[in-house]
Amino acid sequence: MKSVVVTGVSTGIGWGIVKILTTKGVRVFGSVRKAADAERLKAEFGSLFEPLIFDVTDEAGALAAAAHVRTVLNGEPLTGLVNNAGVAVAGPLLHLPIADFRHQIEVNITGVVIATQAFTPLLVPGPGRKEAPGRIVNISSVGGKNGTPFMAPYNASKFAIEGLSEALRRELMVLGVDVIIVAPGAVKTAIWGKAQEVDVSAYEKTAFYPALVKVRGFMNGAGGLSVERLGKLVAKVLTTANPKVRYTISPEPLQTFITANLPRRMVDRIFARRLGLTKA
Repeated sequence: MKSVVVTGVSTGIGWGIVKILTTKGVRVFGSVRKAADAERLKAEFGSLFEPLIFDVTDEAGALAAAAHVRTVLNGEPLTGLVNNAGVAVAGPLLHLPIADFRHQIEVNITGVVIATQAFTPLLVPGPGRKEAPGRIVNISSVGGKNGTPFMAPYNASKFAIEGLSEALRRELMVLGVDVIIVAPGAVKTAIWGKAQEVDVSAYEKTAFYPALVKVRGFMNGAGGLSVERLGKLVAKVLTTANPKVRYTISPEPLQTFITANLPRRMVDRIFARRLGLTKA
């Protein structure tokens, strides 16, 4: 039986990945931080889902979860590790509390390293076994190649995931473990609904406040990708014979292409005009 570990599955993209993989008969070990979420997902996805209760920033918790998975696998290798858990911290960088920035990096980067160190040994078949080594899928973002005003902490974390994944892929060639990036654009998740509730009043006396109000107005999630579509792509990446090193999937592919390929100064001016970030 194919078995995959997915981090951060209580809602959103992680939930969508679990839904698609279990539908395909894959056993999924999914990380959550709360027992209530573990019980809810177990009831929802049935016997093919096994919750792992730990925070990705907790090294001891991740190692304990990996030991449990090893016991359940009973000698079988893990088919895949999907590093999905993450948060998005927003705000003008000049005024952002440093604790918020540290939290962004701790979850989105250090958490990926912790999970990778804990579970990668399970991707390598033991002596005498004939299975192919498993794969690592790191969830990045179109924001891992293109920075957006007021998303600097999130962009920094996703740019870092891109470099981390490339270096790790080359390191793990000696073990036969591949590392693949999946980089989605906007996705229909609960985060969009919460965006309208974000209090930006702390920045009211800064030069950035009018643009922040505009950005909050844009963040409605309309036209975003479904989490199931992301789940289908991850399932493909885990099973296709010769995967690419990076998959971009966006509800607005033309816009993504343009912002990624236009001269950077031109993209700067587009953002400035749209958000009113031009100097008076």
